[in-house]
Amino acid sequence: MQALFEADVDCPYCGARFTSLIDSSSGDSDYIEDCAVCCQPIEFHLRVDDDDTQITTTRGDEIY
Repeated sequence: MQALFEADVDCPYCGARFTSLIDSSSGDSDYIEDCAVCCQPIEFHLRVDDDDTQITTTRGDEIY
C-alpha cells in the first residue's frame, strides 16, 4: 500500500468533487482540510489497515 496517494472526494458542503493528497503513513488519523472550491472546513477520517485505507469526510458542523 502506498503511503501517499491521491483520492477524489466530494465536498459535504457544496458537493464539488476535487482531488486530495492523502498521507496514510501515520496510520489512523483525523484532520481538517479546506474544500478546494468553497473553502469550507472538511473533516477527514482515515482508517488504515494492511490492505486498504478508508476515507470518510464530514462537515465540521455535523455531529456523528
